[in-house]
Amino acid sequence: MKYHPQLRNAERLARLLDSQFRLPGTNWRFGLDGLVGLFAPGAGDTITAALGLYIIVTAHRLGAPATIILRMLINLALDWLVGSIPILGDIFDFAFKAHRRNLSLLRRHVLDPRPDRGISD
Repeated sequence: MKYHPQLRNAERLARLLDSQFRLPGTNWRFGLDGLVGLFAPGAGDTITAALGLYIIVTAHRLGAPATIILRMLINLALDWLVGSIPILGDIFDFAFKAHRRNLSLLRRHVLDPRPDRGISD
């Protein structure tokens, strides 16, 4: 199977937003999603959610079924909604990693594009 350059771009973005940096002395990783939310509450979550739409658009372009797109939108909306709550949202942003979750859904589709894959898979 040919590896899609669009998938590579989505991987880079997900890494930047959710796991680019590591807390020294630990295996705990975080990205710009959590950092931007700390410094620009509300607006930062909106910016990173808008960037996260790229992964969903990529999934659509690569033929992901509506069920996968829906799951990705739910992940992103949850990240945006909860992330917008002061303090609790910042903690959530560092833990939830919606962009990595969406990338995982996209990879599964690209590697095994079964049309019968449902929401529960």
